[in-house]
Parts: sequence; C-alpha cells; structure tokens
Amino acid sequence: MTRREKAIVIVQRLRDAGHESYFAGGSVRDMLLGKDPDDYDIATSARPEDIQKIFPRTLEVGAQFGVILVLHEGDSFEVATFRYDGPYLDGRRPSEVRYGALEEDIRRRDFTVNGMMYDPIADRLIDLTGGREDLARRTIRAIGEPRARFQEDRLRMIRAARFAASLGFEIEGKTFEAIRAEAAHITLVSWERIGEELTRILTEGGARRGFEILDAAGLLPHILPEITQMHGVEQTPDYHPEGDVFIHTMRVIEQLAGPMEALAYGALLHDVGKPVTAGRSEQRITFYGHTEKGAEMAVAILKRLKRSRTVWERVAYLVKNHLRHTQAPNMRVSTLKRFLGEEGIEELLELTRLDALASNGDLQYYDFCRRKLAELQHEEIHPPALLTGKDLIALGFSPGPQFHEILERVKEAQLEGELRSRDEALEWVEKEYRGRH
Repeated sequence: MTRREKAIVIVQRLRDAGHESYFAGGSVRDMLLGKDPDDYDIATSARPEDIQKIFPRTLEVGAQFGVILVLHEGDSFEVATFRYDGPYLDGRRPSEVRYGALEEDIRRRDFTVNGMMYDPIADRLIDLTGGREDLARRTIRAIGEPRARFQEDRLRMIRAARFAASLGFEIEGKTFEAIRAEAAHITLVSWERIGEELTRILTEGGARRGFEILDAAGLLPHILPEITQMHGVEQTPDYHPEGDVFIHTMRVIEQLAGPMEALAYGALLHDVGKPVTAGRSEQRITFYGHTEKGAEMAVAILKRLKRSRTVWERVAYLVKNHLRHTQAPNMRVSTLKRFLGEEGIEELLELTRLDALASNGDLQYYDFCRRKLAELQHEEIHPPALLTGKDLIALGFSPGPQFHEILERVKEAQLEGELRSRDEALEWVEKEYRGRH
C-alpha cells in the first residue's frame, strides 16, 4: 500500500465516523503541480479526542492546535482539526485557538497555493482563495490582506521567499510590498524557526533566488547582516571576474543540489570574513586572514540560528580550509595524505569545486586532489598505527607529553613511506630518542 493509499484510508475512516476530512495544504499544491507529495496532511472536522478514538495508534504532537499524529501501517500522518486562530499579539502565535469550520480553517492559512483542500474519495478540489489560478500563474499570494497575514506570523515572510524559490514562482506585488513593510519585525520570530526556514531555502532548491528575494525584500539585513555586508566588496578581477563578494556567494549557492546542511552553510558563509578583512596592497585587493575570521563568524552566525554543534563545527572547518587545497601540489607526501584523510574532505572538495566554478573556473587544484585521492589506496591515507603507547612504555618511556610527539613523528614518517613496519618504527624511536627516557 502506497503512502497516498494509506492517507486515503485515514480520510475514509474519518468519513465513516461522520466527520469531514480532506487532504490539505502543501500535499494538494504538489499534487496539482504533478509532484508526488512527501507528506499527506489531513484536515478534519473531528476533534482530537475523536481522532484518538477512531485510530488505535496516535501521538499528540500539537494537541493545543488540534494536531494528532496518526500511525498507520508503518507511516505517520498529521491529522489536524479545522480551527480558527485568534489574534496574534506577538507576531509568533495566536492568543487563542478554537475549533472552527472548513472555510475558517482555509482562510487562516498563509498563501493561496497552500490554502486548497482535496477530497480523494470524490476527486474534488476545494479552492476558496484562488489557489489553483495562482498555481497556473506561478504566483505566491497571501490569503486575504497580506500585512495582516504577516503580522499574525512574521515567519511567513521568509516562507514566501522559500516557496517562490523552490517552486520557481513570483511573489505577487501586494504580498511583496507587505513583506518589505513588515521586514524589520522578522526578529520577533524565534531564531530557531528562522534557522529552520533558512536551512530549507539552502537545501530544497533555488537557494540563490531565495536569498536574492530575502535581500530585495529587506529581510536579509535583519537576519543575516553579514551576508548583506558582502554587497560592493570588490575582488581581484583575475580571480573573480564575476563581481563582488555578494555576487560570488550567490553564484556558489546557486549550484547547490540537494546538499547536506553543513555544505549548504559552508557555501553561503565561505567568504563571510572578506568584508571585515578587505584591504589593498600595491593595487591588489587583499583579504588576509579571511578564512580564519570567517570560520569564527560562521560559528557565531550558526549559533544564532540555533543550528547543531555538529553543523557549526563542520562549517567552521569548511570555511577555515576552503583555500587549503591550493597548497596541495606543494605539500609533503605525509601532509597531503593527512589532508586527504581528514573527515570532512569530501564536503571540502565539493565546496572548492563550487567556489572555483563561481569565479574564474580554474579547477586545477580540485582536480589534483581528486586525482591523488583516486591514486592512493585507503590504507595509504589511513594506515594502521605502527606503534602505540604500550610499545613506548615497553621501551622505557613514561607516559606524558612526549608520547604524543613520538607517535606523531612515527605516523608522519610512516605516511612519507620512511617507516613500513613495527620493527622499523621501534628501531627508529630507539635511535631518535636514545637516552631521553
């Protein structure tokens, strides 16, 4: 049974129990666009307690908003009771929620393309706001009065940019002007919710367009001023014929294709340190230390956006090291092997590829690293250790800082091909450190 078929079973069971029920929101939009929805959200007249009586396996994921998660044959479906939202006094959440009728539920939603419902039993579309026409016009338009919708929930302003970017739609004029008028209030929304939306813009497709919309709508200075500051920061034409740092960054994120979160933010933030390190030296534009400064700034930004430690640590690695591959042809063999053996090397090389293609197109250093990765066996990059601390103790060394120094030197000699066996390593240690233990 497909996910869609399971969702229809849920709709039918609600109907059999005497309740209205329909597919709702994004699933209907995607169906009309000829896409297979990732999720099938269901809206119903049934109250949460009714839903829990009808279905044996449920979870209360948003009971205060009338949302119950129904577990059915290995899949889960959000089933939400028709509701009416009271005034949004803080620009984030309604002051009250009461259960309502179908039309009230539709008119409380954000955009017309998300405000349609579909009856899968009778094959009937319910469209009270002109959503189908806006889909045909490829338009994102707020339901009702745009400023009122955004004053209810400021996050909808970023969501408008996300939908326009991922769908390739335009934002309707009055809706766009309402975003510009309300943009300064976006930080009333929690940074965690803002971070989630920005992550989706970067990873769901149309990242460049999404950020250009955020910029044009006046949202970017309030949520990512560090990106806005890239405007007008000139770069050396030989390396960056495409233009300033902002244009370059947009060209980098334009190439993202279903990336993991860390790579997406690495692409967005790889040059974030340039505006604060820009200088000139003999008619040449310089950005000394921008990778280190950028890594520091990236961590601060991602902490602000409430991203995970795993993400901001990897992004810091990508930003700090995104030019390191240019030194690869001149690295010692051991240094090159260590570099190519680093945990984040695949994401780092992908970032360097995107970076090069967004500038002068020179892939020679990326190609060199790729060629070396193909030539070297895994065991050459990650060889098993020749010695351990126990071996050093057996030689008469006492545990301490010198242990690390010795083992690192042995590993470097091993990577250089100078030491190939445990016996050679033991002999080398005895020779190099004789009388020092």
